[in-house]
Amino acid sequence: MNIGVLALQGAFIEHEKMLRSLGVTVTQVRLPEHLTDLDGLIIPGGESTTIGKLAVQYGLIEPLRDFAQRKATWGTCAGMIFLAKDIGHDRQPLLGVMDLTVNRNAFGRQIDSFERAIPIKGLVGDPFPAVFIRAPIATQAGVGVEILAQLAADQIIAARQGHLLATAFHPELTHDSRLHQYFYDIVDQTR
Repeated sequence: MNIGVLALQGAFIEHEKMLRSLGVTVTQVRLPEHLTDLDGLIIPGGESTTIGKLAVQYGLIEPLRDFAQRKATWGTCAGMIFLAKDIGHDRQPLLGVMDLTVNRNAFGRQIDSFERAIPIKGLVGDPFPAVFIRAPIATQAGVGVEILAQLAADQIIAARQGHLLATAFHPELTHDSRLHQYFYDIVDQTR
């Protein structure tokens, strides 16, 4: 199995290390041709506007959108924003493939970052140690979107829509590989 990590900006190396610890082959994606032969893709946390602008510059928007419509794709933090259909009034490049309404920087600035143990549907064991850094939240989920975790009724922080997965936090910044294993299983079931 070969899982790509979008390597334009953000925490892509941390995702790569986590996947390799699970024995997964990883490809860094910077150009459209890097998507060839991938079974799944992670869009990491970082700065969503920068990721979007670089994706446009490198001709990746349409290839990424096509990939995400067909194959397992996981967006973490900025990646959640990039996958969403609606982010309000902001005008930035999006893939728009996941039926979520997302608010950027929902918890404030960098100094407002926090970690919280969160029960996540589908994960066995202790609550997941979720790391929130200038994190978004999804305030609405469309039909067909399964909510996996919430902080409050209008604060969706993990969701799945078929082969698409989105988390508002940074699982790659923990020592807990359960969400990467969860995504691996989605990739395995859908390839």
